Amino acid sequence: MNIKLLVDGGAMKPGPALSQKLGPAGVPINKVIEQVNLATASFKGMQVPVEIEVDISKKTFEVQVFSPPVSGLLKKEAGIAKGSGLQKKTKVGNLSIEQIISVAKAKMENLLCNDLKSAVKTVAGSCVSLGLLIENLHPVEIERLIEEGKFDKEIKEARTVTPPEKIKELKEFFDKVKDEQDKKLKVEAKQKEEAEAASVASAPAAAATAKTASTKTPEKAAAKTPAKAPAKAPAKSAKK
Repeated sequence: MNIKLLVDGGAMKPGPALSQKLGPAGVPINKVIEQVNLATASFKGMQVPVEIEVDISKKTFEVQVFSPPVSGLLKKEAGIAKGSGLQKKTKVGNLSIEQIISVAKAKMENLLCNDLKSAVKTVAGSCVSLGLLIENLHPVEIERLIEEGKFDKEIKEARTVTPPEKIKELKEFFDKVKDEQDKKLKVEAKQKEEAEAASVASAPAAAATAKTASTKTPEKAAAKTPAKAPAKAPAKSAKK
């Protein structure tokens, strides 16, 4: 019996779905959870695909752990819990090409790429939807540079360790980007508040104007209605 799960790295907990599958097989659930958490400890904070192969006749099991999706590995590299919801306006991190190479190597088999260079380019493209910069640039620009051979040396040597001085430079650049983003967001928030306040303030005046208009309408209608002429008395018949 094969059970496929997506678990929190190093933090799997018992649940009814797992109990229903393992209970009848006579496999101790606590031992399964313990082994899964041990096997996924290095992926803490990420969703990890796991397969549990159960031998019902022997009441034994084996745990196979697969690497998290590219997005999960990128978020781990960037030290963020989630990507940006506004990719065009808000950036949430600044990765080095070495970090991109590291993720590409880890996911090489799953990406179905012919070589590491194409895998690196694919991983760089995944940074767009997360709102991540690479080497201080937009991922699309990095994809172009990869294609042109800008990072051929790093890719050929399969560098996965970012030099400390580069880490510092990337952080300093991103701190400036984040500061600018925060300023723009504050301005937009203030403009929104002012617009809402103006809308609330104008509401009573608009209501009063509408009320006045509705009150005057009958009077105007009455004024325009012509008065009826008094009925004429019937003419007296002439005396004979």
